[in-house]
Amino acid sequence: MAAIEAHGLTKTFGKGKKQVRALDGLDLEVPDGGVLGLLGPNGAGKTTTVRILATLLTPDEGEARVLGHDAVAEPAVVRGLIGLSGQFSAIDENLTGRENLWMFGRLYGLDSTSAKARGVELLEMFELTDAADRVCKTYSGGMKRRLDLAGSLIAHPKVLFLDEPTTGLDPKARLDLWDIIRDRVESGVTVLLTTQYLEEADVLADSIAVIDHGRVIAEGSSDDLKSQVGGERIELVVHDPTQVTAAHELLTRSAEGEVEVDAHARKLTAPSRGGSSALVQVIRELDLAGVAIDDIGLRRPTLDDVFMSLTGHTVIEEQQVSEPAGRAS
Repeated sequence: MAAIEAHGLTKTFGKGKKQVRALDGLDLEVPDGGVLGLLGPNGAGKTTTVRILATLLTPDEGEARVLGHDAVAEPAVVRGLIGLSGQFSAIDENLTGRENLWMFGRLYGLDSTSAKARGVELLEMFELTDAADRVCKTYSGGMKRRLDLAGSLIAHPKVLFLDEPTTGLDPKARLDLWDIIRDRVESGVTVLLTTQYLEEADVLADSIAVIDHGRVIAEGSSDDLKSQVGGERIELVVHDPTQVTAAHELLTRSAEGEVEVDAHARKLTAPSRGGSSALVQVIRELDLAGVAIDDIGLRRPTLDDVFMSLTGHTVIEEQQVSEPAGRAS
């Protein structure tokens, strides 16, 4: 059974010339116990999708179901089954960590004693016990995100919505949060994760759906999506600008597609399917041809590579659409 289902979702914001169609017939399914990474640039409709599934918005058209329950017709039931961590922390920075978790517990319907006990468990789980009685305005960004995620787990949700949970975090804090999310997945929680980071979906998601302009435009594993933009690529920088043409001719003979040349930067990029063995062969051939290089490496596609291939634009080029975030309660 699919734990999360969306069929034909549409949602429009604004009126007249300022009208924005955030969702345009979006379809999604996440199997019970699975992790779906929802990838897309700012304004693609990721947060709108999450907010509809979490009962915070009503779609103009379409159906949204969580564990078999209609998110529009049965919002109270759905809210009792889910946890939500939005793009922006929902904690009250004037309260302590312990007080925030108690408040979340009460909002989710726990009695005071149970909310306190669950808060203690989560503070320990998220390694926040030592900071439990500090006011949250003194927390680091990573600590605030951990507390926010802890709050989304206060009622033992069966389905967890994570809307860009690591945006703005430093690398260590991001890795720490990944570990916590993995633990939840191993406990059987179904996760819908929105992110702009392909490597984040790589690590956490079983499958990925790429969304753009309110529609799913590609689905599959991370490797499936990367294969659509040519798989691995050999990149090299020639030392002598006069040898760019020679390097291009050499790469063309073994490349799996068109070789890109940036003459100004002396940089060449060649699609390749041979992995490290192909890289070694290219280095050997360059050496035999007397082409000196300043740098060479094997690179896998990035998120921008995937989006450029699928949509013709990069994440940075996409115009942002404001989509307020919040927590289901």
